[in-house]
Amino acid sequence: MLTILKNRWFDFVAFSVLFATILIFAFTSNYYVLAVPFVFLWLMLIAVNWKSAYWIFLFTIPASIQITFAADTMSITLPDQPLMWTFLLLFVLLWARNPGVIPQWWWRDPLVLVVTLQFIWTIVAVIFSKMMFFSLKFLLAKTWLLVCFFVLPVWIFREKKDFVRGFLVMLIPMLITVIVILIHHYMLGFRFDKVQKSMSGLYYNHVDYSTVISMFLPLLLVALPLTKGRNIFVRGTLLLIILIFIAGIGFSYARAAVIGVIFAIVVGIAMRMRLVNYIMPAFYGVIILLMCYMVPNNKYIEFRPDYNNTYMHKSFTDHIISTFRGKDMSSMERLYRWIAAVRMSQDRPVTGYGPRAFYYFYKPYAVTSFRTYVSRNPEQSTTHNYFLYMLVEQGWPAMILYGILMVVIFAKAQKIYHRFKDRFYRHVTIGLAMTIAVGFINNFFSELIETHKVAALFFIPLVLLVVLDQKSRAEAETTDKLLV
Repeated sequence: MLTILKNRWFDFVAFSVLFATILIFAFTSNYYVLAVPFVFLWLMLIAVNWKSAYWIFLFTIPASIQITFAADTMSITLPDQPLMWTFLLLFVLLWARNPGVIPQWWWRDPLVLVVTLQFIWTIVAVIFSKMMFFSLKFLLAKTWLLVCFFVLPVWIFREKKDFVRGFLVMLIPMLITVIVILIHHYMLGFRFDKVQKSMSGLYYNHVDYSTVISMFLPLLLVALPLTKGRNIFVRGTLLLIILIFIAGIGFSYARAAVIGVIFAIVVGIAMRMRLVNYIMPAFYGVIILLMCYMVPNNKYIEFRPDYNNTYMHKSFTDHIISTFRGKDMSSMERLYRWIAAVRMSQDRPVTGYGPRAFYYFYKPYAVTSFRTYVSRNPEQSTTHNYFLYMLVEQGWPAMILYGILMVVIFAKAQKIYHRFKDRFYRHVTIGLAMTIAVGFINNFFSELIETHKVAALFFIPLVLLVVLDQKSRAEAETTDKLLV
């Protein structure tokens, strides 16, 4: 009897929502009203089975598009961003009901500790921000990104089938976007100067696009050996998909994506050889030595570009050649921003200027001899380096925490990889580490971790390493008991 009443109640509410939607649309002709029934069904699904809803949410991420409104002053990504809001609300309700809903082993993990400290320091930076409104928006976005991609996956990824499902749920829509963009770019003659136009609204720009697909490529590479023994159709299909992704990276004409893939392969080999702990210290050492060479006596001034001969090229070959000659506009513009960021940080070294504040303060700190044709910066882009992005907007503590995070990630991944005996989880571990490695290089030349598509491919692998750490420990304990 109770079930019948519940079903009738649901039918009544559903019919009422549908009738009200049709009625309002008839009087207003507002097409946005037609989304109401879908919102209702989504909320009902979360109430009944939020884990199933989460898989649908992951599926929407690669194909979500940015919609700009309010005279180009505000934007939203649809449909994934509103879905993230619902999951943030769900998490708040779950946590309010039971503060112990997050397992203790999650809190004790070093990766979680560093990410938590990063978030706490972001709050501090927002409190002292010189652009409070924009910083608060950043903090809200960071909150729902962390909840959706760093917290909720703890309950989603439990068994091997969950890892496979997550892989496929992200792959299918992403593959479609790559094919669509390649076809569009083909119609434009695969021209270097038309690569932005070929994005078809699916990505912010070719850098965002190349970062996403290059971060996913390692997962495809480690999946290939796992198909050994399967029928030739499965292996052939996966190999074809890998080739499509490689083509997508190549025709994105993004140098950082190519370097990122190479770096990821180095990380993967180093993990197998137990040498990965040396990579990040060596990387930081090279950067410090470079700074020690360039900064004293303003040595960097000798590398200033020729304003009249620094421009964007029409072919990728000319683009690469001009990079080595110091005549590539995007490379010189990066130096222009980097120098400004370092000089800015001297005035607010601890808390920075606040998240999303760089654009409003950097130009007085820039060295005009490094100015290029795009230095007017109408798109309001930032430092083009995640370390400096942290430094100038959130201070030295934020930058140091990010540096520590990358060291901890690879050290942890190496331990997990060698602790596991299970072949599937070993491949998954090395694939996740390589994905993060690609993201690290791309973000050394950009700052994309807070964009929704890159954030998903950065924070989900991060938390999956935490989950795999627990699985590897449990496997090791079981093995020890059997040996005893």
